[in-house]
Amino acid sequence: RHVADFQLSIASITEDSSSNFLAQDLSLQAQEIAERLKCDGVVSEISAGPGTVNFTINRELLAKTVLQQVLKDGSEYGVKSELFSTMPRQKTVIEFSSPNIAKKFHIGHLRSTIVGNFIANLKVALGHEVKRINYLGDWGMQFGLLGVGFQRFGNKEKLKSSPLQHLFEVYVQINKAAEDETTKELAKDFFRKLEERDEQTLSLWKQFRDLSIEEYIRIYKRLGVHFDEYSGESFYQEKSQEVLKMLEDKGLLQKTVKGTGIVDLSDNKDLSSFSTVMRSDGTSLYITRQVNLAAAIDRMNKHSWDAMIYVTDKSQSNHFQHLFQILKLMGYDWAERCQHVSFGLVQGMKTRRGEVIFLEDVLNEVRSRMLQNMASTKTTKEIEDPVETAEKVGLAALIIQDFRGLLSSDYQFSWDRALQSRGDTGVFLQYTHARLHSLEQMHGNEQLTDINATCLQEPDAISVLQHLLRYDEVLYRSAQDLQPKHIVSYLLTLSHLAAVAHKTLPVKGSAPEVAQARLCLFQAARSVLANGMKLLGITPVTQM
Repeated sequence: RHVADFQLSIASITEDSSSNFLAQDLSLQAQEIAERLKCDGVVSEISAGPGTVNFTINRELLAKTVLQQVLKDGSEYGVKSELFSTMPRQKTVIEFSSPNIAKKFHIGHLRSTIVGNFIANLKVALGHEVKRINYLGDWGMQFGLLGVGFQRFGNKEKLKSSPLQHLFEVYVQINKAAEDETTKELAKDFFRKLEERDEQTLSLWKQFRDLSIEEYIRIYKRLGVHFDEYSGESFYQEKSQEVLKMLEDKGLLQKTVKGTGIVDLSDNKDLSSFSTVMRSDGTSLYITRQVNLAAAIDRMNKHSWDAMIYVTDKSQSNHFQHLFQILKLMGYDWAERCQHVSFGLVQGMKTRRGEVIFLEDVLNEVRSRMLQNMASTKTTKEIEDPVETAEKVGLAALIIQDFRGLLSSDYQFSWDRALQSRGDTGVFLQYTHARLHSLEQMHGNEQLTDINATCLQEPDAISVLQHLLRYDEVLYRSAQDLQPKHIVSYLLTLSHLAAVAHKTLPVKGSAPEVAQARLCLFQAARSVLANGMKLLGITPVTQM
């Protein structure tokens, strides 16, 4: 018995939405409606199910329409759907990744990077204007320490050749020495000079920042990620003082007995919820919230965005809630259009060298593990660039393992699970893509337009066609809640269905007309698979 293409639930159209309908009433109604409806050139069969009316599309029409649409729209298939016709095109700024210079690039930063990249890709595909911002931790007392550390332990050559690693090592060394008062004083002194824009100090800081960014860009490129702007806390130092003044002028800034500056966020103004925006010591009035306020206001003033999305782990949810509340109190109604996309924590990601300190460690690890797996499989043909391929397949594995569940849930990381070639993994997606690609290569690579749709009536062919038809709904769901998991499970199912069809519907040895039609089906499946993978931030491979 085949599965219907469309299904109407009777409960959803009955006027009385309360649940007093018994299941048998609904089934009776379904039967009545099904009997009164007539088939036509599009709908070939109408039947009643338990409380549903089921519609089957004319099989030839289904094959012809779906395949033509997929091959005609190419990379825009699904995005051009009328589902999106009413969705307003927006200008969106997305802030993601945001590591701290001289500190670890931890797994949270990696998650932020791939999640932010996915959201940006999806928005761009849907025709939005997107600005990708990397907001670096490039200011604050730690730069006082780092400056002193570099004067003591630094090495200009190492700074140039591997800035991230060298600055991290220097920072670790000076932190051990920071117990003693002289070092603390020197660090304060260095940072004060930085705040006073002392030329020598500033030029050293600028070197730290510029060289780090160069290195970040190189590593992000391996991830397939780019940014339109490298911003940072350093940009908004002076502006954050202006924000304090604005808060004061609006009567929102209150001083506690200790001299800390706070903003009351409670509904009945009893300080049951408040946010600290200013330290009491007055030396560096810097507090992340204050700087973030300045950054948000500045961005909105400059570009009047329709939406602003921050991608960080869920431990910062409070911080962003406060941020948006303060903006609202300040009279900025666009605070409603700011959104914090939060994600859970990843446990247990270690490389062979131990704990993850640099993003590059993760990329190298996944590449070497993948190369090892590829070398040990008998079926690995001689491929042109095994290292490049291993990297792309390995990244797919990381991304799919990360995107399979709800972003907000924590998960236990496992290299073995991520890199399995069977089951629901990124490796399986890449393998399917490569296999379908070589099928096309083997049988002439031209775009097939005119096919005989009567040749695609087998259940396994219909399953693939039905699934291709649903792609736009999945994109729509992900566009609504910004969760990649809808696309992930869609692509995994597509790959399973394509793998079955590949077994049962051979191209080789079939009559020319049948072979053409099947080839066209596999071409369409590969095209949609590649589109979905690219949205997730995966580069599809053609050999494996």
